Amino acid sequence: MVSMSEVQELFLQKIPEHGAILDLGCGSGRDSKVFLDLGYKLISVDGSEKMCEATTALTGIPTICSSFQDYEPETEFDGIWACASLLHLKPEEIRPVVSNLAKALKPDGCFYMSFKYGEFQGFRNDRYFTDLTEENLKKLLEDVDGLTLESFMITSDVRPGRENEKWLNVFYLRE
Repeated sequence: MVSMSEVQELFLQKIPEHGAILDLGCGSGRDSKVFLDLGYKLISVDGSEKMCEATTALTGIPTICSSFQDYEPETEFDGIWACASLLHLKPEEIRPVVSNLAKALKPDGCFYMSFKYGEFQGFRNDRYFTDLTEENLKKLLEDVDGLTLESFMITSDVRPGRENEKWLNVFYLRE
């Protein structure tokens, strides 16, 4: 299993101890399990029934099966972790989803998201991808009510054999 510990640590520095986290696009539950094991309150959401089943099996907590567009949080979060998930939306779908979910962040809450670095939009291996640069992301999310860009960083892919692929990691804070 791939470790995202470096980025997770940066994210968790912005979250109160035992705070509430939304793992948006939880996939197999890798990050959900890490956050739970560290004592955070967690809600995991994914659009794939198979991924939700895998996350529930790994974490022991129910996982919500929902598209990002249809998910309506019933609670507030100290942080939203959207690791390599929003990139599967078309550019025009990203802003409304981020805007809607930002409303569920507590003041000073952190919204982390990551995208493959670049300007590609379209299908790769039967999955849709929106790759973004810093400039494209800023334009896409400028003036989302209540969110301020805190920082971004470009990292190399941590999967073996993919070290040349780059990722845009972004941290927004709720005002």
